[in-house]
Amino acid sequence: MIGSRGRVTGTVGPGLIGEVLLSVRGGTEAFYAYPADPDTSFAVGTPVLVVDFEPPRTVYVERWQPLRA
Repeated sequence: MIGSRGRVTGTVGPGLIGEVLLSVRGGTEAFYAYPADPDTSFAVGTPVLVVDFEPPRTVYVERWQPLRA
């Protein structure tokens, strides 16, 4: 789960239980999401990277930043 990329489907931010969609086992599943930095917010549609996972369905995310050449 850690290292997976996903997309925010329910606002992630301080005091909120957000939601992200992640590709899992050939399909797409929704996970509860919290920001890795507690002062950060992510709007719906923001690409994110999973940096921590708490079973069964909770992830901590940060904004996805693609590498630039």
